[in-house]
Amino acid sequence: MDVPHALLAFTLAAGLLTVTPGLDTALVLRTTAVEGSRQGMRAALGINLGVLIWGFAASVGIGALLAASRLAYDSLRVVGALYMLWLGARMLAGAFAKPKAEPQSDAPAAPTRRSWFVRGLLTNLLNPKVGVFYVTFLPLFVPAGVNVTAFSMLLAGIHVLEGLTWFWLLTTLMRPLARWVQRSSVKRALDGLAGSVLIGFGLGLFLERR
Repeated sequence: MDVPHALLAFTLAAGLLTVTPGLDTALVLRTTAVEGSRQGMRAALGINLGVLIWGFAASVGIGALLAASRLAYDSLRVVGALYMLWLGARMLAGAFAKPKAEPQSDAPAAPTRRSWFVRGLLTNLLNPKVGVFYVTFLPLFVPAGVNVTAFSMLLAGIHVLEGLTWFWLLTTLMRPLARWVQRSSVKRALDGLAGSVLIGFGLGLFLERR
């Protein structure tokens, strides 16, 4: 496979993976709906920084450690599972909290100061499956004779551009629904859904056996 064909093949494959619904999409959609598009894009930026870090780790062989070492994989798996369970539990707590009075104004609620950039980053970095995926996925698209680290980072950069474009599209499409999702009942339903997804993913990660 030469460089042009490798780039084209990776772009198409990564694009399909990007638009496939998953944990990252659920987190960005929930954050956008409840916290606003700015916070949603902060979560998206954190997630995609994690992609770049995993891409670099895979290119220099660090990611291979997760694939080869059970201790390294299990350590990150447990930490990641506990983090996702904690974050999901916080969302579920918000879903079942006593409803607040509906705002009298149509203006959207003020955005929170919580750092969704950090949460997006940690959600990605503490998922060892992402690391193992990059170790097995990226080498398939690295042609012979190229600088492995540089080309792997180029591929990861393409994946990030696709991810940011996809998340920007999602947050943009959510804007017309801004008034509707500001309702307390809708926010709580979205918190319950996203929290359940995170807890389900965390439990699956925690109970996984290699």
